[in-house]
Amino acid sequence: MKKSLLILLVASLAMAANSAPEHPELKAFPEADEGQVRHVIVLPEKTREEEVDFQLELIPGKVMETDGVNQMRLGVSLESRPLKGWGYTFYEVTGKDVAMSTLVGVPPGTPKVEKFVAGKSIMIRYNSRLPVVIYAPESIEIRYRIWEAGEEQLAE
Repeated sequence: MKKSLLILLVASLAMAANSAPEHPELKAFPEADEGQVRHVIVLPEKTREEEVDFQLELIPGKVMETDGVNQMRLGVSLESRPLKGWGYTFYEVTGKDVAMSTLVGVPPGTPKVEKFVAGKSIMIRYNSRLPVVIYAPESIEIRYRIWEAGEEQLAE
């Protein structure tokens, strides 16, 4: 995968989600309930032949202060839901906004580190014809990565 494309897309997610990108099919998706945020990702356009080589990873989480030593996970995940009457799919953050951590001893004087703590991510197929809509609590951020298959296919 081209790292520059991946970094650019991950970095621009916050701007894309907050600027509510326009998409002709977005009108089918309801606004978020109170205490929720509707995140919308409009993917770069690709032909159907190109799309088979791509996948989208959706990652719920939030930036937290960590000890910089232990590995941390958030107790949230994403679940797909059908949009009744439309045949579309949207995604909803489920679970508890609780951090879990390994229990490695932290050396005295180790500085705290702000970092993105992710919940359970999901991979979905790439479809640039529809917006990707995710409903999440206000405390949860949504990030994403676009994965591209390599040219080489190996046989066993």
